[in-house]
Amino acid sequence: MDIPLIDNPTRTLIYILIVIIGTSILTRVVAFLMNRMNRFHGNQAAIYLTRDIINYVIYFVALMIILQFFGINLAGTLLSLGIAGIALSFAAKDIISNLFSGIILIIGRSIQVGDTIEINNKKGVVERLTLRSTIISDDNGVKEIIPNSTLTNNPYYYFKTPEKYRADLEICLTLDVDVEEFEEYIVDKMLKQDGILENPKPAVYSKGTAFDESQLKVSFWVKDFNSKDKYKLIITNEIRKFIKMGEK
Repeated sequence: MDIPLIDNPTRTLIYILIVIIGTSILTRVVAFLMNRMNRFHGNQAAIYLTRDIINYVIYFVALMIILQFFGINLAGTLLSLGIAGIALSFAAKDIISNLFSGIILIIGRSIQVGDTIEINNKKGVVERLTLRSTIISDDNGVKEIIPNSTLTNNPYYYFKTPEKYRADLEICLTLDVDVEEFEEYIVDKMLKQDGILENPKPAVYSKGTAFDESQLKVSFWVKDFNSKDKYKLIITNEIRKFIKMGEK
């Protein structure tokens, strides 16, 4: 694809802006269409893979068009340098490694969106899987971006769904509160929740005292990792009710 050189800088800038805007619109259309494709329903990783490949092709074609406005033939330059030489260059090594690792993960379906994994002592739910990286969200909602090569080159834990998960709540009670009475109350409330396991049994642990308060840890296990926040909120509210009853 040969594009004649444009001597007028203003016209060149206009054409470049048109290419950039067109590229942006095209990638958005691709993302919209891919998300609506029913045959990929239930496999978001396939959507991300296909979308990323198409987007990379669009970006590459747009870059070639823009460079040709300046008289640079990117395709010819790549051929003269050698595709293999570029792929093996030190600067592109990590990028190429992550791209191929992403293809392996997505095609092999070893990890999918919604899975729970743990790697390098970081555990969370897979929120997004792209060609270059995998994004997981931990118990506190903090997102961690993991290069795909890290997942293919290092061991990681994979938890089947639904996964048992231990939830901990650290609280402080005034010293006039009977800790044993609190333990009996809150353990009973936790055992009445369908999503909280009876075994391992919920428990309350002492973390010591400081000034005028008792420091405690309330621990329980949920049946499903994805429901942890729901039950932490419920138990937090039960703790609040107990404290209110004591105030009365």
